[in-house]
Amino acid sequence: MAEQLLDQIRDVAEGQIDFEGQKLVELLVNVTLALTGVVSFLVGYILQDIKLALQIGLAGTALTFVIAVPPWPFYNRNPVKWLQVGGGLVPPQNLIIDEKSFR
Repeated sequence: MAEQLLDQIRDVAEGQIDFEGQKLVELLVNVTLALTGVVSFLVGYILQDIKLALQIGLAGTALTFVIAVPPWPFYNRNPVKWLQVGGGLVPPQNLIIDEKSFR
């Protein structure tokens, strides 16, 4: 019972995302932080309120953290199909390296 619970926690904490998911996370982080920076700067400049600008920037950074850090399921839509260990590979016959023959 406890082992199953630990396995479930381990699966969640391990965070399986594929290469396309990594590309998506990078795009989302860049866009979210850029928009947060622009919005916080404009609001702070227009209202002349540095405290509000910093609060908006902090909220945007926290939102980016929530978007990027957990391994959301949509980051693993294209999982990598790895080869099996020893997947039926036949060792090469009469392998020659540096004029030495290996069998």
